[in-house]
Amino acid sequence: MPKRTLGVFKPSRNHLYALFLCLAGLSLFVGFNHGEFIHYTSPTWVWVYALTGAAVLLTVLVFQLPPQGNGLSLDSSVYLACVFVFGAPFTLSVLLFTSIINFFIERKTVWWKHLSNFALYTMMITAASATFKLLGGVEGPLLSQRLSAYAGSMAVYFVLNTLLIGFYYYMVFQEELFATLKGMVKDTLLAYLSTLVLSLVLTIMLVHNQIVGLALFLFLSVLLSYAFKQMFIMYRELEARANRDQRTGLFNHSYFEVVLEEEMRKSRASGSELSMAMIDIDDFKKYNDHFGHLKGDSLIVFLAELFKKATTDTEIIVSRYGGEEFTLLMPGYDSLTAKQFIEDLRKNLNNSLFEGSEIFPQGCLSFSAGIAAYQPDIHDKSELVDHADQALYYAKKQGKNMVHLYGNQSPLEQDIDFSQDVRDIEQQLNLFMYKDMETFKHSKRVFRYAMDISELLELDTLSKRQFTLGALIHDIGKLEIPWSILNKKDKLEPEEWEMVKWHVTWGKKMALTNEKFKDLAPYIELHHERYDGKGYPYGFKGEEIPRLCRMLTIIDSFDAMTTQRPYQSTKSVKEAIIELRECAGTQFDPGLTELFIQYIESRELLKNDAGVSNVH
Repeated sequence: MPKRTLGVFKPSRNHLYALFLCLAGLSLFVGFNHGEFIHYTSPTWVWVYALTGAAVLLTVLVFQLPPQGNGLSLDSSVYLACVFVFGAPFTLSVLLFTSIINFFIERKTVWWKHLSNFALYTMMITAASATFKLLGGVEGPLLSQRLSAYAGSMAVYFVLNTLLIGFYYYMVFQEELFATLKGMVKDTLLAYLSTLVLSLVLTIMLVHNQIVGLALFLFLSVLLSYAFKQMFIMYRELEARANRDQRTGLFNHSYFEVVLEEEMRKSRASGSELSMAMIDIDDFKKYNDHFGHLKGDSLIVFLAELFKKATTDTEIIVSRYGGEEFTLLMPGYDSLTAKQFIEDLRKNLNNSLFEGSEIFPQGCLSFSAGIAAYQPDIHDKSELVDHADQALYYAKKQGKNMVHLYGNQSPLEQDIDFSQDVRDIEQQLNLFMYKDMETFKHSKRVFRYAMDISELLELDTLSKRQFTLGALIHDIGKLEIPWSILNKKDKLEPEEWEMVKWHVTWGKKMALTNEKFKDLAPYIELHHERYDGKGYPYGFKGEEIPRLCRMLTIIDSFDAMTTQRPYQSTKSVKEAIIELRECAGTQFDPGLTELFIQYIESRELLKNDAGVSNVH
């Protein structure tokens, strides 16, 4: 027989948190209840049965709340009313029997989750009871002069519930704790308020109307639970209509934007793979012009159905991006796996029969697709979209009916494209020659620094292209600044300085108008962000700023310090190095600063050696 190897069990964070809850809850139960139900009289048992039945019924009638679909039930109103009328030991007895019944009703739920839930309720009940007594509350009829005790205990119950559950989500999903708690309060506040008010109603009815009062309360609570459930169903229906493209049934552009941001956040937090494909039907306009828009719409629907069928058993999110363009958001797919999936999809379409497909140049239905993989230094969802869009543009340029990975051109093609891109940018920079010659020269110097640094950092071809071209075009937005401010000899006034700061935003908008230079936008927009978060335009901090943008900030600042400027004195290379080191960790990335300084010092050493050689 083959031997089995027993792996070492490593408890996860949520298991450890559940263990903590269980130990704390069970300790409180023993401390407050200590088996007092053994001594109950028959009338007391009647109340235990009745209130346990009420709690079980309301636990079963769980409803969901928009927008996140958080589950909630009104059983807490029963427990709080028990605290106010009978006290904590009795309430814990009701909780115990309710939990046992629920364990048999929900047998599919793992046992430790039942135990954790029991412990959670125990902690909330005991905390609410202690607060109630601390604020002068008296068990029995509702006393109007003690309203602060009721309000305080209900607040503690609500806050403790939010904190304990919110911390669980924080532990499991690694979400920001404050954001998690804020979202929970926002989503559940109305239902919690209803629960708390109902607990006071039940308190009055238990004392004055007893079993009949409990029955009336249950009737009201069931109706309320049903109303909440119907409200959530209506919300989901409206949400589905708002998020779906009416013609194809796929998700629409707006929903794609939302889910893209969410998937990028998940990928960033967990380190999981994420790819995105952008697909465009080849020669769709020709088909539309030949057969008319109705037939063209049926082609779009046909392709949508093909995508739906291919992604049925996957986590891929298909959206109609607009017109004849589609996006596939692919969690868990790296770029190569994504490409293979889209290639299979393309071949499937090529072999699909559709009326009129013979008029296409390929002789069949076809699409072009661009794929981009998410990287941790992509700080904005628009960047990933731009990368996929550029890859799609390249696929179209290569003859259509193909799938292209972003940045996957051959070395020769990349060199040719890079040379052409440099010429195109230089043509735009020539406009500075009549407006501000210093900015023109500065851009060229920063470009040369970036070329050297890209070799030092051993960047891949795509990163080198983006970094160096970004360095060349980084100040393009200054074309929008008035000549009088750009060439002012005196110190800039505050309002003039504010105008200068706008050049990063103007430059970004200029880059986005050109399909080829969309991926350079971060270098234009973020080269004045600071490592300590005190830069502009967003105040990004540390790793929030892409690494090469942090390096561009250092290069840009060094050249600005060592070059004559109208509004500042010029520093020597030695003085500039001293200032770089002084600002490392505040304005500049410390590691990249030291790397750049080593480059400058080695360059200066070579200059000095060359000077000595020339003298000899």
